[in-house]
Amino acid sequence: MPEHEPYFPRHGNDGYRVGHYDLTLAYRVGTNRLEATAVLTATAEEGDALGAFELDFSNGLRPDRVSVDGMRVRHTHRTGKLRVTLPGDRPIAAGATFQVEVRYAGTPRLVSSPYGGLGWEQLTDGVLVASQPVGAPSWFPCDDRPDRKATYRIAVTTASAYHVVANGMLEERMPGGSTTTWVYRQEAPMSTYLATVQIGRYREIELPGSVPQQLIAPPRLAARAGAAFARQARMIDVFQQRFGPYPFAGYTALIADDELEIPIEAQGLSIFGTNHLAEGWDNERLVAHELAHQWFGNSLTVVDWRDIWLHEGFAAYAEWIWSEASGQRTADEHARRWHRRLDRLPQDLVLVEPGVGQLFDDRVYKRGALTLHALRLTVGDEAFFRILREWTTTYRHAGVRTSDFVGLFAGHYSGLTTPILNQGSFFERWLEWPRLPQLPVVI
Repeated sequence: MPEHEPYFPRHGNDGYRVGHYDLTLAYRVGTNRLEATAVLTATAEEGDALGAFELDFSNGLRPDRVSVDGMRVRHTHRTGKLRVTLPGDRPIAAGATFQVEVRYAGTPRLVSSPYGGLGWEQLTDGVLVASQPVGAPSWFPCDDRPDRKATYRIAVTTASAYHVVANGMLEERMPGGSTTTWVYRQEAPMSTYLATVQIGRYREIELPGSVPQQLIAPPRLAARAGAAFARQARMIDVFQQRFGPYPFAGYTALIADDELEIPIEAQGLSIFGTNHLAEGWDNERLVAHELAHQWFGNSLTVVDWRDIWLHEGFAAYAEWIWSEASGQRTADEHARRWHRRLDRLPQDLVLVEPGVGQLFDDRVYKRGALTLHALRLTVGDEAFFRILREWTTTYRHAGVRTSDFVGLFAGHYSGLTTPILNQGSFFERWLEWPRLPQLPVVI
């Protein structure tokens, strides 16, 4: 039996793997009404024939019809699971590819979680979708685990006054009277929580740079948004030098017409609030942080949420790398400043097992960044960034675990995993012990 994701064991399903999601959505902004069809192309796992299976799907939406390979089948829908049952004489053979079509409708509502509501959220005049970590079932039926990646086609029809942004490249934009259909295609494998739709009265601004970029913002904020993201092209160049080639076809930064507590990552795009346009380091670092997630979180995605430091620690460290490259504080200055802060906080967090309640604790972000800085000081800049580029190349568009990262560095520097007397190995001290280790001394 496959291992369930330990922090959210009710999300994710056995018996099959989805290779592609085709989502066709019709949405009325004023009434928050969604009518949709999801077609999932999946492959049954090896073993016994598949007579029944489940999809993660919010009870806020109602499935009207479910079919498998064109044959209407029985289904039940309760407690966030859509269970599909095939006729007894028509199971899906092990290893066979099949299609599931779910037609559904209703008023999307957020999925409850320890971090508040997640998923499809109605704004004052539009929609924002932010699903990390378990909000994807709020708007489409899926196999909702971070390691279950697939390609996507997302088509959204809504009133022509609105601009729609989704993952991937815009394939078609088809006006049809009072409505317009926007079709996006994401060819790079993507986790369900990174799938998104953004709807609002926005203006599109092309940005220069080595990677195709666009900025989406309310028209009245276009000038401020352009100024706030003026250094993003340089950030991409710095990160490509440090982390390796940008992993997707393009990048979009969107300013939702609302204030947001924190920016939101999605694959190929990031979503900011109107409050993130002010000048200064506090917002500049957020632009760098969300951009870095395209490498760490979106291309390289954790197999389970215990290893979230592989996303957030790396993105937090990218802030310091950008600061250093842009002539502001060095990474070492940031690291020692944050080390002093964390050293005064409770020493009860284990980086590779933070617990569900502390998944987004700032100590996960900053201790993860400190771990990377300590590693950089230990092996030197040349080796550190060379192996980091090897990390992003080896696991491009794949699932990752902490053991993969440790193994990669150990392959080059075996001493990092060899205990030093009774002090433990480098990775034991930084990843597995609650007490914050000291940073190496810079000579």
